[in-house]
Amino acid sequence: MNADATSWRATVLTLFPEMFPGSLGHSLAGKALAREVWVLDALDIRGSATDKHSTVDDTPFGGGPGMVMRPDVIDAALTAAAGNSSVPMIYLTPRGTPLTQSRVRELAAGDGVIILCGRYEGIDERVIEAWNMEEISLGDFVLSGGEPAAMALIDACVRLLPGVLGDAGSTIEESFEQGLLEYPHYTRPRVWHEREVPDVLVSGHHENVGAWRRAQAEKITQERRPDLWNRYAAKRH
Repeated sequence: MNADATSWRATVLTLFPEMFPGSLGHSLAGKALAREVWVLDALDIRGSATDKHSTVDDTPFGGGPGMVMRPDVIDAALTAAAGNSSVPMIYLTPRGTPLTQSRVRELAAGDGVIILCGRYEGIDERVIEAWNMEEISLGDFVLSGGEPAAMALIDACVRLLPGVLGDAGSTIEESFEQGLLEYPHYTRPRVWHEREVPDVLVSGHHENVGAWRRAQAEKITQERRPDLWNRYAAKRH
């Protein structure tokens, strides 16, 4: 792929490079990847191992279950991936700072990201400190590895790149963009299983439609995400 130097680049360090592009090779992200709007590099961490068995992990100091990814191997992989790049270096972990739409916008506005996908019990703390890595979490749950989370983070960024969405304005009213969850959507048929589309949406009165959507977004946010609602309400006063 002869991507332009200005293409947004996602570099993923993983033990399973064959998992990529996965879902990123389809739909909007896949079309943008084919057009070289963005570039994906999936690098095998095992390529930085130095022994004949390509060992990347070892038992944890202090005992306990599982294995820990070695700092020397991860360091070598990061060095090979980073080069002269100064893009954000992200480690996906449940203990990280929750990912927000505002952080996604910041990442999408840059030149790209380097993402480290952990496995086993995680990676040696010292390499996180040495590289001053940004630790990000997708939520209060645990995955078998960072690869699915990496795909989600990359997809969130790619869809914000210029030219990826057919209507760039469609992101303005999405969940989290205005500090609220998104309002309900309806389409044809107008009556389905005896359920009717709200009258205001077929009234043709754009001001009333806008007011209804705002009220619905506020109601849903207040009911489902009081944390978001409290931040939103605080900014209004």
